[in-house]
Amino acid sequence: MRLTRFIASNGAWRRGARAAAFAFAGTALFTLAFAATARAEVAAADPIDAAMRTCLARSDMSSTVGQVQCMDTARIGWQTALDNAWQQLQGQLPPARRKLWQKSQASWQASRDAEKPLLAAVFATTRGTMYVLSEADMQLQPVRDRALALRSAVAKASAGGDPPRRARACEADARCEHAMFDLNRYARRLQTRMPAHSRPTLTRAQKAWTAYLDAATPVVDERGRIDIIGARVATIKRLSETVGND
Repeated sequence: MRLTRFIASNGAWRRGARAAAFAFAGTALFTLAFAATARAEVAAADPIDAAMRTCLARSDMSSTVGQVQCMDTARIGWQTALDNAWQQLQGQLPPARRKLWQKSQASWQASRDAEKPLLAAVFATTRGTMYVLSEADMQLQPVRDRALALRSAVAKASAGGDPPRRARACEADARCEHAMFDLNRYARRLQTRMPAHSRPTLTRAQKAWTAYLDAATPVVDERGRIDIIGARVATIKRLSETVGND
């Protein structure tokens, strides 16, 4: 997403900051192209999202600090939702499947930990209010996505349905193969554009994310795997378009 450069005169800076935050909030709700549509529609009405939109619209939160605070509050809210859904899921799974989910969750957290230095490295190459807001949004999105995924798993477990059909190897699934091709293409572009000294952060982040994908695949179906890969494609593409901008 490209945003109009802010004009810091006659109050336009404040209006620009608020508009940018709304744009990133819109990204938070609707722009992951590979995300499951039904899940996104349910999430769009979530009180956490509604509270964030209300916060972003407040005149006393129109500064960059205020807008970031609104998104940070939403991220904390989604983290709480994630934790609650995780606890519910643990109580509904048989032991063997619970162990698979625990591995998936641990790998997701490790991936998040590896992502933080990558975001810091990319946004250290940028200048401007819009990138401060963008970084806050990119810290929010994965937490929100994981909370929604766990909520969906809880709903399915509560309904007593069968476990998802085991996903085929990615090479046997054309959608998966194409998504991975796009991911690798954007990762190479990002690596080329990053300063040489910070490229190892990308390598570590991608390695941790791949471990998460491997751990998550046994507990999701092929559509769920595409959701995970698609979200990663969106993230790496966005970073490749952000690095070095001012």
